Amino acid sequence: MWTRAHFQELCAPPVLGMIHLDALPGAPGFAGDLGAVTAAAVADARGLAAGGVRVAMAENFHDVPFWPDRVPPETVAAMAVVLAEVRRAVPGLALGVNVLRNDAAAALGLAAATGAVCVRINVHTGAMVTDQGPLTGQAHRTVRQRSSLGLGAVGLLADLRVKHAAPLAPRELVAEAQDLRLRGLADALIVSGEATGAATDPDLLAPLRRALPDCPLLIGSGVTAGNVPRYLAHADGVIVGTSLKTAGRVDADRVRDLVAACGGGKDPA
Repeated sequence: MWTRAHFQELCAPPVLGMIHLDALPGAPGFAGDLGAVTAAAVADARGLAAGGVRVAMAENFHDVPFWPDRVPPETVAAMAVVLAEVRRAVPGLALGVNVLRNDAAAALGLAAATGAVCVRINVHTGAMVTDQGPLTGQAHRTVRQRSSLGLGAVGLLADLRVKHAAPLAPRELVAEAQDLRLRGLADALIVSGEATGAATDPDLLAPLRRALPDCPLLIGSGVTAGNVPRYLAHADGVIVGTSLKTAGRVDADRVRDLVAACGGGKDPA
């Protein structure tokens, strides 16, 4: 599993910028032009790189309503085309993959095809009630698939009580986190607010850090240049999309402001 030192080496500055893909073929919002989707993704990737980000996470953000688990083949094929072009156009930017809502198998397949360094899994262990219905973690399948594909270096970034969802049964948060890390073998844990762009409660972080002292902790929503130092007192990194955009696209100046704000507030422990 990843250590904090490994994550900090991979992701410096500690920002994973989001590439929110426009609607893909098969989704209700698809405009009929995959080339335009690709061009927008490349533009966002260039904006992130120009602002100083080294790792970006691409996801099918506009494919609402989302499939709960397995996405159709056209989604995987389209993401492969887009990610391959992003890699070609911005070779210095490492990529991660998230296939919404919870298709870890497709994300790992895309990582194998495109060289992604990590995948995000919304429900890796346990069960959550979401707007797609109940989702159950498949850690037992995902970890074995990663091994069978020879992707042992690809990080599994797992959400702890993912946004737009609620736990099927209440449990103590630290116990959930320990299971996610120690039994689900997640490489990093993501802590988020209740919805996209909603602020994450920073008071959740200190007890998680005490319980899992060498586990990378990431903030998954609500991060801005103004509040990021407070999060980085205990977290190792931030995943940011909404606050980096102007008129729906990544703004390199906003990225630079966030990267600059990440220069302090880090807990060396």
